[in-house]
Amino acid sequence: MIIGVAGPYSAETNEERKKNLNAMNDAAAEVLALGHIPLIGVNAALPVVERSDAADKYKAIMDISMAVIDKCDAILIIGESPGADRERDHVRSKGLPVYYSVSEIPPVSN
Repeated sequence: MIIGVAGPYSAETNEERKKNLNAMNDAAAEVLALGHIPLIGVNAALPVVERSDAADKYKAIMDISMAVIDKCDAILIIGESPGADRERDHVRSKGLPVYYSVSEIPPVSN
């Protein structure tokens, strides 16, 4: 499966944002170890938005993140936030799995 990984990103400081992004990437590495393909919308969005002239950078990040999540077969939520909640609700509305722990995700069998 292609599994989106979502959690809080926005924070008061760059250090907190980096910590949040690291947590998503750590979870994504665990998803990969199970044999699935992890995607993180914020990872796709940040390099583009940082180089853009977007007036509303949060909206641009969310637009890209939602497009990425729309292509996923499931989502892993590692923490709540307005953005992660939107991603979760979108996946849920499609009737796809929503996981709250890596341990809930079945490994790929060969």
